[in-house]
Amino acid sequence: MKIQTGYNGLETSNSFILEKNDFQKMLDALKERNYTLVAPTLRDGAIIYDEIDSAEELPEGWTDVQEAGSYRIEPRKDKALFGYVVGPHSWKKFLHPPNVRLWRAERNEENSFEIKNENEELPKYAFIGVRSCELHAIATQDKVFIGGQYTDSVYQTRREQIFTIAVNCGQAGGTCFCVSMETGPKATFGYDIVLTEIIEDGRHYFVAQAGTEKGENVLDQITNRKANDEETQTAEKIVAETAKNMGRKMDTEDIKELLYRNLENPRWDDVAERCLTCANCTMVCPTCFCTTFEDTTDLSGENAERWRRWDSCFTLDFSYIHGGSVRTSAKSRYRQWMTHKLASWIDQFETSGCVGCGRCLTWCPVGIDITEEVQAIRESETDNIEEGGKK
Repeated sequence: MKIQTGYNGLETSNSFILEKNDFQKMLDALKERNYTLVAPTLRDGAIIYDEIDSAEELPEGWTDVQEAGSYRIEPRKDKALFGYVVGPHSWKKFLHPPNVRLWRAERNEENSFEIKNENEELPKYAFIGVRSCELHAIATQDKVFIGGQYTDSVYQTRREQIFTIAVNCGQAGGTCFCVSMETGPKATFGYDIVLTEIIEDGRHYFVAQAGTEKGENVLDQITNRKANDEETQTAEKIVAETAKNMGRKMDTEDIKELLYRNLENPRWDDVAERCLTCANCTMVCPTCFCTTFEDTTDLSGENAERWRRWDSCFTLDFSYIHGGSVRTSAKSRYRQWMTHKLASWIDQFETSGCVGCGRCLTWCPVGIDITEEVQAIRESETDNIEEGGKK
């Protein structure tokens, strides 16, 4: 299977105008193609990704305010549909679901077990409002699940049916650092349609561009007015301004070697005193993929099932082997997570496991900041060199 990660040879210089009042027409065009719409929506005090039926369910006029260990939503002064950054959910939960039944078995008349095939018909999802960092996260999980020697059929089946509408970021969050990771804020691949939302001079519209033939067909159905130079330049300025206002930054120069050199750095003890090993950072991360397996049976012994469930390298049982867990301390587990994410992931998959979305900062109960931890380790090396020079 070939996953679409580029422009498929289309001419990408053609940008079109989608008026805000016509946004529903795009959703209707997708529903006509039997797609189930998944988009940001306001629920339980957060902007999450869930199934919707219409544009009325988008978080119009709402934004999020994020810092390390802090998240809240508040009204905007305008009616932007995508005037937020990212919430606690990622698209991972639709492509790599938290709970998947791998098989079930029933006892037959011969008193042996018969495996029952899973014939669940999966929906064709249309992802609405995917950010550039999230496109990179999806591409990273493509490498993990379908890019190697072994293919995850659950992921592959879901992934090959996705229609993706990306949105270029019009603002940066307090914990965003996608510029440092070269993953945003402008979407450059992996979408069928990309939108830039513009609200100015009493107008509310989107500059739209197709990335695939499927996207081109949808745009042809709902709009035919090309964007003029002024509108295109306005869209570019919005993204450029977002890039200048990142809430965080990370120095990634030689980061793999930096972390490999510092496996015994005292900073790991410092972060361990703060880390609750709650696994929040891995649950909200759009690229983490750790799982465990659970076999169940009913009281009669007539039925058995095997389930795959999300797990985390922060749980004590995750590294359990005969004789006990390999990583029993908070220090060893945080070090494993961060070193894998920023260093050994590169060796495994030829890419970083971090896309700079900032979720791990925002949703850490004690506000541990991965960018701060990298900087602290880097500075400790500099301090050691300076002290050595003085001696």
